[in-house]
Amino acid sequence: MNSEKTLKAIEAVSKVGIIPVVVLNDAGDAKPLGEALVKGGLPAAEVTFRTDAAEESIKILSREYPEMYILAGTVLTVAQVDKAVNAGAKMIVSPGFDPEIVQYCLANDIPVCPGTQTPSEVIAAYKFGLDHVKFFPAENAGGLPMIKAVGAAMVNMKFMPTGGINATNVREYLECEKIFACGGSWMVKSDMISGHDFAAIEAKAREAHEIVKEIRG
Repeated sequence: MNSEKTLKAIEAVSKVGIIPVVVLNDAGDAKPLGEALVKGGLPAAEVTFRTDAAEESIKILSREYPEMYILAGTVLTVAQVDKAVNAGAKMIVSPGFDPEIVQYCLANDIPVCPGTQTPSEVIAAYKFGLDHVKFFPAENAGGLPMIKAVGAAMVNMKFMPTGGINATNVREYLECEKIFACGGSWMVKSDMISGHDFAAIEAKAREAHEIVKEIRG
């Protein structure tokens, strides 16, 4: 059974609907990025631990925009879990299913959304008591037909597809009852961030927010 903290995390992510997946090379870009996403109607970000700026970026976003829901992505070790949570991340997301990370998060009441791709990985997550998982890389792993097929067998499981999701196909994903949110980077591309084109990010975030409103009300 999900803890109250995990239920609130799932509710928050589901409410935003489309989670911007962010790679920040410079923590100095975190504050204007957060402002653009909040103004655009997507008060959330999955900050990936692909760069050295991730931890500081999470700290800045959490401090400057308490209304944002900050997830830590590409978490590969327990040490990164601790860094992310101490920095202010409210959910841990990993690209694959790592039992050590899942067990650690559950033992410490840290909301976790591990990556899955196969029925076996989804079952492994289910055996840990999870009923919300990431599906990655979504398009390369069979996309929506794969999610529907696996979801038909795992009736209580819901998915957050990430990887290959964009403004063109996100509607179809969000219309599926097996999906609680989608992760995407089309509104926060690295060149847009490094080029400080935060007006474009805000505009694309607003477009994404409108898609969520259109489908979910």
